[in-house]
Amino acid sequence: MDTKLTLKLNEEVIARAKAYASNKKMSLSRIVEAYLQHLTSEKENADFEISPFVKSIATGTQIPSDLDYKKDYANHLSDKYK
Repeated sequence: MDTKLTLKLNEEVIARAKAYASNKKMSLSRIVEAYLQHLTSEKENADFEISPFVKSIATGTQIPSDLDYKKDYANHLSDKYK
């Protein structure tokens, strides 16, 4: 069963991903699904290779579990509009 997922991504990343999908004659949804399947599977998925482009969009950034994003955002806005 397919379910809809909404993602917020950088416009440039989306444009490059759409161009990549078009060149590969695949839907962007299929590429994202295969990538997530690959990430979450216990064994290597031999029939679908993750491209260097798709690998490049992973940042590897870890978010602290105790992050108070509302406070950080409020501080950001406060500094921005001084």
